[in-house]
Amino acid sequence: MLEYEFKGALPSAVRRTARLRLRIPVEGDIDFLTRLFSQPELVAHRPVPRPDSREESAARLARDIGHWKDHGFGRWAVEANGALIGFGGVTLSKEFDGLNLSYHLQPESWGQGYATELVREALVFAFDDLHGERVIGLVRTANAASRRILEKCGFNFEREVMLHGAPTNMYAFGKTSGL
Repeated sequence: MLEYEFKGALPSAVRRTARLRLRIPVEGDIDFLTRLFSQPELVAHRPVPRPDSREESAARLARDIGHWKDHGFGRWAVEANGALIGFGGVTLSKEFDGLNLSYHLQPESWGQGYATELVREALVFAFDDLHGERVIGLVRTANAASRRILEKCGFNFEREVMLHGAPTNMYAFGKTSGL
């Protein structure tokens, strides 16, 4: 498994972009996360497109918080205009080479450029703070919006992989792709 070490000081627990505040997730985010993953349009591209139970959302949140504790980085809780709108960032990929980019934003915030802003900040973090070599993004074939965001941010289609029993497109961004 790849390990990433910070050169110098650990990154700040809170990052800001022009419109987003990115912070470490906390247990108090469970109600929002449960609502987020109960929305049909958010889970539509899963192999089994059903909403998460509260227990599944709690396990997801525990994994995110645990990743921060174990590695000093992970998926952020994403806020816009003082309100939580989703989660996203980079984590260590257990199955593929590179850091794994993922994000889930509430449907009401789609189409406003937040995902693109989040992805760009995650790439800066992955390369500047973590000194990563490669970031991957895994997108279901039918998820055209996420595919466009990755392509807009400089990711290139690499290959099709099987993920949780379903064909998935793997996109990759390396240092040579440029920010």
